[in-house]
Amino acid sequence: MNSFNRLVEIFSEFPGIGPRQAKRFVYFLLTQPPNLTGEFVRALENLKANTLTCTSCFRIFSRNAGGLSVCSICLDKNRDASLLAVVSRDSDLESLEKSGSFDGFYFVLGGIVPILETEPERKVRSRELVQQVEKKIENGLKEIILAMSANADGENTANYINELLSPYKTQGLKVSLLGRGLSTGIELEYSDAETLRNALGNRR
Repeated sequence: MNSFNRLVEIFSEFPGIGPRQAKRFVYFLLTQPPNLTGEFVRALENLKANTLTCTSCFRIFSRNAGGLSVCSICLDKNRDASLLAVVSRDSDLESLEKSGSFDGFYFVLGGIVPILETEPERKVRSRELVQQVEKKIENGLKEIILAMSANADGENTANYINELLSPYKTQGLKVSLLGRGLSTGIELEYSDAETLRNALGNRR
């Protein structure tokens, strides 16, 4: 396979990108000056080296000077330790954070559980979530908000996590869902700040 077709194949694997759009990306790169394509290559090479996955919430963050393995959100002592928002992806976390409507902590599942999935634990960080919940209960965790997209896979993921966390409800832990400020079928990361504020305020 030549380089052109291989790049089309790689771009086609990006979320929401089909072969036609992937091919347009490759043509775009071919028409750019060498310095831009060189920057693109260097940025890709440095991407992994300059980022880490937080050992607490599992979001991806830029490597800091101190070399800490925990992100700035998890280190923030001013955040509300009684609240934990469970999200599917880093982009969902960013959307909630930018809305300014949530001041608790986060956990990134790293995926979704599609309907009819027979091995959900292979799709999301269920074991890691349980470990973090047990730690956070000791530090005052009172409520977990399942902040999933308002579509079929999002609801299926929320149902799975809700069932996974059911043993902790007997310890007084509340598990809530986002309210229907979110339109059915919408992805969380594309929701505006006001919609997210309403969804958080109307959680149930």
